[in-house]
Order: sequence, then structure tokens, then C-alpha cells
Amino acid sequence: MSDVDMTVTAADGTPLAGTLTLPAGTGPHPAVLLLHGSGPLDRDGNTRKLRVDLGPQLAAALAARGIATLRYDRRGVGATPGDPRATGFTDHREDAAAAVRALSARPEIRSGAVAVVGHSEGALHATALAARDDVRAAVLLAGYARPGEEAMRWQVRSLLGTMPAPVRLLRRPLRAAGPRVLARIKRGGFPLGSRWLRENLVHDSRDDLAAATAPVLAVTGAKDLQVDPADLDVMRRLVPGGAEVHRVPDLTHLLRRDTGRHTLRSYPRLLREPVDADLLSLVTTWLAHRLDAA
Repeated sequence: MSDVDMTVTAADGTPLAGTLTLPAGTGPHPAVLLLHGSGPLDRDGNTRKLRVDLGPQLAAALAARGIATLRYDRRGVGATPGDPRATGFTDHREDAAAAVRALSARPEIRSGAVAVVGHSEGALHATALAARDDVRAAVLLAGYARPGEEAMRWQVRSLLGTMPAPVRLLRRPLRAAGPRVLARIKRGGFPLGSRWLRENLVHDSRDDLAAATAPVLAVTGAKDLQVDPADLDVMRRLVPGGAEVHRVPDLTHLLRRDTGRHTLRSYPRLLREPVDADLLSLVTTWLAHRLDAA
């Protein structure tokens, strides 16, 4: 396995700095584009305070199956220029499409053997890419099948339910204030990151699921606090030909398992552990079959 610096030129000319991990042996290789969750994340899926570290772990697991991986720094993060606060949800989607094109054009990559793996927000963009002719398969980790506004409401209710009792007492006034806050975001009343929020709130991932032409694997943890695992049934119904779905016991939004009572306060402890090995095995085996990996 070896890492190569790779720059993707976005539609507006922004250079997206990334890493192409190549498996051992001579190419061309099948390949995967990895798309991370929301926020100013680097190519490995990390911020200074939150280190999911999905990138290198998934890349190593895929390389062991003969599959290359591309991951890149978001705008304004790491070696990629730009302002993350001015970057919209649709910018992330267009950047992902540019990355697919750039990856497919590499001489080390086998033509017609490129897949996408998305986590959280990345799963939404991977769903859209599943309708492209140059995408062979799509893996959706902790995605959802509903409008963004509805997904955000579910997430707030879920997270509040795990809070200590004094905080839970605020659920009613917070719910009452929620519609006013969302209305203000839609009007652009929240300048910090408001474009991303506005675009995310109106996006309905069900439209992309219904338009998918590539095979889809959707995996959500039974203990995910940020997306509703029940959406897996909707994904299976909407994807033409049916998506393969897995609701994994004890798996959390962080792609680690928590056998105890899972709350937001569990996150720091879980992030000291590696990504769940069974999840990596499920994803890499499924992709190796779809991409005809050696």
C-alpha cells in the first residue's frame, strides 16, 4: 500500500488537496471515493476536537482487498484553500462529482470501476452520485431518507432525549422555539454557515435514492443518535431494484459500537477506539464483489 498526493480541481477552479491510497501490485485498480460527514473536515474525517479518523482506516482495509481510495480536505481545511463558512451543501456535492471525474481519469485506476462511500452528510452526496454513469456502486453509512429539515428535527429530539434530566426539562420550550429558528435560518438570518444550513434543510434525499442506478449498500447503527435507523426501510424501497440494508446492533453514528447506554457523552470514549472491524469487513467485501477486485 502507498499514498500519493492528488489534487482535484473543482468546478470553480479550487484545488482540493487529497490523498490517493493505492494497493500493492500493478494497476490499474478499482477505486473508491470517500466522502465524510458535515463540518470543516480534513481528508481523514477529522477536526481538531473531533477525530473520527475514518479515512486511513477504511483506505487500509480497502487496499488489503486491492481497492484504491481517494479522500480530500474540504474547502478551507488542511491544504485546501477557501472559507468553510462560505461553502454550501451544494458546493460539497459539486466537489464530490469533480472528484469522481478526476479519480476515473487517473492512469492507476481501472475505467468503469469507481465507487463512492459516504458517511453522514457524505452519504447524501454518495446517494446523488449513485445516478452517475461513472459510478459503479455506492455505500451509505449513517445516511437518511427524508427532507433535511425533518432529519434535523429528528436529530434534535434524539439528542435531547439523551441529556441529563435538567436539560431534558428544556425539551418543550426548545421544541416551541424550533420552527422560529428554522424559519430564520431559511431567511438567511444566521450568517455563520447559513448557506449550508439553508441548502441542507430543503434537500430531500429521497429524490436521489429513487434516481440511483448503481447498486446501493446502506448501513446504519441501531444506536445512531443523529439519523433514524428506520430510514433504512425507506432506502430499500426507494432504490430501484432495492438497496441492501443493514441495521447493525450497538453501532453508533461514530461507526464504533457501544454496548452500554449510548449518549453524546459517550463520544470521547468511543473515539479512542478504532472503527468497528465488522463494519469495515462488510463494506470492503461488498465493494470488492461489486468492483471485481482481485
